[in-house]
Amino acid sequence: MNLRSGILAAVAAAIAIAIVWGTMGSRSSTVTGSASPAKTGAGSQADGKAPAVLPAPMAGEDIAIFAGGCFWCVEAAFEPLPGVRAVTSGFTGGQEPNPTYEQVSSGRTGHAESVEILFDPKRISYEKLLDVFWHNIDPFVANAQFCDHGTQYRSAIFYRNDAQKTAALAAKTAIEASGRFDKKIVTEIVAAGKFYPAEEYHQDFYKKDPERYDSYRMGCGRDRRLQELWGADAGGHAAAGAAPTAMAATTLTRGWSMDFKKPSDVDLKKQLDPLAYDVTQHEATEPPFRNEFWDNHRAGIYVDVVSGEPLFSSLDKFDSGTGWPSFTRPLDKSNIATESDRKLGYTRTEVRSKHADSHLGHVFDDGPAPTGLRYCINSAALRFISVERLEAEGYGQYKALFEKPQKP
Repeated sequence: MNLRSGILAAVAAAIAIAIVWGTMGSRSSTVTGSASPAKTGAGSQADGKAPAVLPAPMAGEDIAIFAGGCFWCVEAAFEPLPGVRAVTSGFTGGQEPNPTYEQVSSGRTGHAESVEILFDPKRISYEKLLDVFWHNIDPFVANAQFCDHGTQYRSAIFYRNDAQKTAALAAKTAIEASGRFDKKIVTEIVAAGKFYPAEEYHQDFYKKDPERYDSYRMGCGRDRRLQELWGADAGGHAAAGAAPTAMAATTLTRGWSMDFKKPSDVDLKKQLDPLAYDVTQHEATEPPFRNEFWDNHRAGIYVDVVSGEPLFSSLDKFDSGTGWPSFTRPLDKSNIATESDRKLGYTRTEVRSKHADSHLGHVFDDGPAPTGLRYCINSAALRFISVERLEAEGYGQYKALFEKPQKP
């Protein structure tokens, strides 16, 4: 099968799983149907399509405005904080007046999904809000956050006065000067404009429909990436004081052992997010271009989400155009098993992890040199460990692969 055939097969597979993904994956599918806003923004209060009422600050309260990708998730991080009275999901940063969710989602309004926070500075400082904000975003990615891509998902701090601007710039400088990261922060720090509240059904979505909220958040890889970036300091739903998500419970042990014993199906259901469980245990396929690692260009290794056994390296990763992570070869062949698969009516070669027996994806013979192979893998079956985290997570033996030889 050539690459073009592989892409066509990918499209066919994506169509085949659309029904399953409708209840598990992207946020757009989560709000499709009765909760989907009209382009004009018209709607009744009964169906939740009318814009929410923006609460006014009380005497002594201040306002903070942040953008950190999906506003459902940002709202959930700030709302439980002592000293925060109200958090409203909405839009700002663009030119379109009174935009609807659908208009902003198109990426043509200039607005970013944002939250407006009403807080009592006597109980919680703006600097503390900034700290929570940084630890709930990926500040090194422009015009995207996690699985959501586009200017409407950019991260930004919208300061309302000189004091907020000074605090935001100081916090950014401190993070960059910490030596923890080797990248520059791309989060915007800009003057605040008019804030427009989003439709009522978006407000407190994590409370209104926690199952779909968790499915979106887990499928988007938000908590996994936050943990990679911030470690024990990572924010997230649980860090804000709310109930921990299933993804937060999947804290893997350091490294991995050949003595690994696969957990029971009951335990796996508890430990894995729904998408990872369906992919690894029931050979499901995640949607192309809407998964965590298809366009990940960071240096590091990919391990089995269940066992932690090393599977692939970023050194062998390439852009296949299919929308799934693709590799020319495994990192360690002893951790890979293959089987014949005829589920789609023709023979494919399924790829599974040797020790966890997780379904990973398939391998095709239309890849680039030097192997001519394309290991087409589901992000949901993988956990990424950056080069900087290899030692800390027990995979230090692979660090040498990424070290450039010294010039004589």
